[in-house]
Amino acid sequence: MELKDLRIFNSVAAAGSISRAAAELNFVQSYITTRMKALETELGTELLLRTSRGTLLTPDGEKLQKHADGILARVDVLHEDFDKGSLRGSVTVGTVETITRLPEILTAYQLAHPEVNISVYTDVTKNIVHQIINRDIDCAFVADFDHHPKINKMEILRERLVLISNAPEITMADLTQQPMLVFKEGCSYRAKLEEWLLDGGIEKTKVKEFGTMETILGSVRAGLGISLVPESSVVGLIETGALYSYGIPEHYSNISTDFIWPGNTGKQGMLDGFVETVQKFKDV
Repeated sequence: MELKDLRIFNSVAAAGSISRAAAELNFVQSYITTRMKALETELGTELLLRTSRGTLLTPDGEKLQKHADGILARVDVLHEDFDKGSLRGSVTVGTVETITRLPEILTAYQLAHPEVNISVYTDVTKNIVHQIINRDIDCAFVADFDHHPKINKMEILRERLVLISNAPEITMADLTQQPMLVFKEGCSYRAKLEEWLLDGGIEKTKVKEFGTMETILGSVRAGLGISLVPESSVVGLIETGALYSYGIPEHYSNISTDFIWPGNTGKQGMLDGFVETVQKFKDV
C-alpha cells in the first residue's frame, strides 16, 4: 500500500466523486479508478459505492478513512520534524467580522513564516466551529467559544458589547419598534442580544440580517435600526458623535474573543507558529 493511494482515497471521500477528485488532483479519471480498485483488491473489501451522483463510503471505507487520516497526519508531522528550513504550506484562518487586531496578527505571522500561504474565511462563530471540527479550516478567531473535546482554545481578550444607535437616547418603545440589525443565525453577538431582549420581556422584535460589520454600522448611522456590537469596533464613531452607545447588564455584554484550532492535525508545526504569534497579542 502506497501513501499516495491513501491520499487519493481521502480526496475521493472528501469530494464524493472520482471525477471531482481527479480534477482536484490533476489526474485523469481512469488513473484514480485504477488506484481505488487496486486498494480494494489489496484490502479484500469494497471501499466505495458508485452511484449516479458520485461515490459513497462503505462501512469499510469509513474505517479506512479513519486510519488514513491518522497515518497521513503522522507522516506530515514527520516531514515537519525533519524540515530544517522555514515552514512551508498553507493555512486557512476562519474569523468573525469583528476581530480588529486580525491584520496585525496575520502580518506578524507572515513576517515570521513568509513561506506559508494564508487564506482567510469569514463567517459567524457557529459555522466556523463546525468548519474546525470537520477540518475544513485550520484555525480561527471566534467569539464566546465554550468548549469542544476536539478543539483547542486560547482566550485572547474579553470585550464589552454595547447597544448602538444614531439617536442620543433609546427607549423601551425603540427596542420593540426599531429593527435589530444583526449577523445571521450562529453569531454570538446576536445570541447575546436575543437573550437580553427575551429576558427583558421583549419577545417579538424586527430583525434585519447583514453580512458585514461595515454595513451594520452604516445602516445604524442612517437610522435603519439598532445593533449590539463590540465596543472596540465603534470607539472612533462614538468619539466623533457619529453613533451613540448604551451599556447593557454585564451578564449579556461580557464576551470573549478566542483563538481555536483542532488537535492532532498534520499542520501542527504551522499551527504552533500561529499559537505563538497569537500569544503575543493576548490581553488576558
